[in-house]
Amino acid sequence: MPKRIAVIDIGSNSARLVIFQRTSRYGFHLILQQKSRVRIGEGAYEKEGELQPAGMERAYRTLHSFTHTLREYKVGKIHAVATSALRDAPNRSEFLSRVRRELGLQIKVIDGTKEAFYGGVAAANLLPIRDAVTIDIGGGSTDLALIRGGKILDTFSLDLGTVRLKELFTDRNRSVEEARRYVLRELERLPERFHSATAVGIGGTARAISRALILRNRYPLEKIHAYTYKVGKAVPYLQNLANARIDELPGLFIKKNRFDTIREGALIFLEVLQRLEARKVVSSGVGVREGVFLHDLLRNDGLRFPHGINPSLRSIKDRFDLLGLPEGNRQRIGRKLFDTLREEFSGKENHRKLLHHALSLANIGKMLTIYKEHQHAFYIASQELNFGFTHREMLTIALLLRSKGDTLYYRPLYRQYRSLLPSKRKIKWLSFIYTLTLILHENSSQAAIRFRWDGKALTIQSDRPLYLAHESIASLQKPEDFEILLID
Repeated sequence: MPKRIAVIDIGSNSARLVIFQRTSRYGFHLILQQKSRVRIGEGAYEKEGELQPAGMERAYRTLHSFTHTLREYKVGKIHAVATSALRDAPNRSEFLSRVRRELGLQIKVIDGTKEAFYGGVAAANLLPIRDAVTIDIGGGSTDLALIRGGKILDTFSLDLGTVRLKELFTDRNRSVEEARRYVLRELERLPERFHSATAVGIGGTARAISRALILRNRYPLEKIHAYTYKVGKAVPYLQNLANARIDELPGLFIKKNRFDTIREGALIFLEVLQRLEARKVVSSGVGVREGVFLHDLLRNDGLRFPHGINPSLRSIKDRFDLLGLPEGNRQRIGRKLFDTLREEFSGKENHRKLLHHALSLANIGKMLTIYKEHQHAFYIASQELNFGFTHREMLTIALLLRSKGDTLYYRPLYRQYRSLLPSKRKIKWLSFIYTLTLILHENSSQAAIRFRWDGKALTIQSDRPLYLAHESIASLQKPEDFEILLID
């Protein structure tokens, strides 16, 4: 598979280009994203799906610009897909032929169930979910994937889209209630099995709503991917949004570039959530484009990352852990120390996993400089540790990386993200275990070390000298008052 892979996604409302760079077999990251609101479907829903010249010309010019970017970035493979507006258009061959002839782009028109499937592949692999229904609201359709046990069991496509509703109702000064009845009639087609306590919001509408809720609720982390909220608490906001006037949208934390279709999107999203009987929404920063990429990347793996492989962890280590030092004994020391002390602070299995990930990423800050490396590590992890983790897990790992022997955890960061982190006591103990593990490993990386804890003292016994560790351990801040005894 080439190192750089591009995906072009032509929707009813927007056309997007993304370029992924692979760092290893399962490691990748996004290196470019371009978008244009081409509105290729504009006017089509009033004219039996027929694409209009203005929309086709905007889309062509955008794709022409994309081809220059593809050449500049030396992309090795291109996937181009088109969704609702093109699949519904009787004159789509006119546009597709011109693009193929003049730009050399072969565009694959996918149906709604395939669109839903790609969104499901992205969500199942890149979000911390096992059972959910994805909701991808586009300009012309709303596509859903039913996920159980991390596998896609079914997909469904509804003829509900933001541009479709805008042209059929808003632009004709028809009431919101008429649009709601239209949405409810279409939702009657959705099979009963598409019920789920967890819904995954995919696409521009869902992201805009999540961004607004983050701002409105003063949520401490400005990251949409994996942001989670309760449906019951969001319903009044969604109702207000669906019924709002244009001049009221800024007060509802909606960006100007979303004014034209956000009310229609909120109406669809609200009614679909209630139809699913969803109790919470997990926001997704990924969707069809990532699904198309992963469908290629994981084609020989059953469309799932192998057990134990997390693409964010893999990519971070590929790009930032260039020392390549073995971490096996570091992990063994960390596990033994955690198991020795876990009852003291009620450590859970998930805490052990987060400690394991932090120890795996311990050297990433050195990529920039060894000075303040723990600060660099926190920033890298908090920005790049995206896929497969909750916000709580991301921040816990990042805060452990920020740990330093003389202060353990960094208090200002803990205060900033307190609502998303474990208790202060747990953070202190986890930071202590993380920091002590690094001290022991760095001073004697091949040592066989044993621990004993009696509630008053931690005894550390090694088969190799720990001379260099004595001073660091003596100045190490502890979560509580106890002794550390070294025997070597």
